[in-house]
Amino acid sequence: MKWRDARRSSNVQDRRGRGGMVVGGSIGAIVIALIATLLGVDPEQIPVTGGAPAGEVAPGPPDQFADDPEADFIAATLGYTEDTWHRLFQERGMTYVEPQLVLFDGVVQSDCGVAQSAVGPFYCPLDQQVYLDLSFFRELNERFGAPGDFAQAYVVAHEVGHHVQTLLGVSDQVRAAQARSSQAESNAIQVRMELQADCLAGVWAHHTQREQSFLDPGDIDEALGAASAIGDDRLQQEAQGYVVPESFTHGTSAQRSQWFRNGFESGDPERCDTFAT
Repeated sequence: MKWRDARRSSNVQDRRGRGGMVVGGSIGAIVIALIATLLGVDPEQIPVTGGAPAGEVAPGPPDQFADDPEADFIAATLGYTEDTWHRLFQERGMTYVEPQLVLFDGVVQSDCGVAQSAVGPFYCPLDQQVYLDLSFFRELNERFGAPGDFAQAYVVAHEVGHHVQTLLGVSDQVRAAQARSSQAESNAIQVRMELQADCLAGVWAHHTQREQSFLDPGDIDEALGAASAIGDDRLQQEAQGYVVPESFTHGTSAQRSQWFRNGFESGDPERCDTFAT
């Protein structure tokens, strides 16, 4: 992936190195996050009360990560997503509101509650921020066998896809539908939401490649490998030796790969209606 000369986003907050301290957090919230991790539950679906909203952190200048290649890559990738989604929203007579991306290590406070690194990257619709512990990318490479810079870019683009869903009102509709559903039905709805975010990540890659030619040979294979590596069926099979489809919250490896490919090959957000299939 060509990113060295890319524009850096100024919307990256660095909360690393705070020793796991969470202002306004609570032991109960941390326990909830741990339980969510062990049970494979999406932490966004768990209401957390009693914690104060995350403190405001002013974004740094675009060159703030000049001596930090990993974080610098994230700032460049987020910049790519901003440029592309601004164009796509503008073409449809809409305004794209840029999300913040928070780098953390260990544990972090969001408006959705407290989360530990073990939950992986996540998006909080309540504060419209993406949360990322960079150690996830090392795990993606070493544990899941999905190396490459574009595998990492896919992860960021997927979470930004959730932000796009929030701006379009999809997230609110999904939460309302889940509130009226059984647990199994709610999980099935969540799967469709996650697959749509995969598709939107593909749409982003399509248009960014067309406008900026940022892909290297093999990059799409890296993204497909990452999507496959974190499919629910593969993760459950490796963790417990069997799969429980009713408990899926993100989709199978095949589904995740296919929906990213659908978005990349079409470049059309309208082709990402996972709720109609």
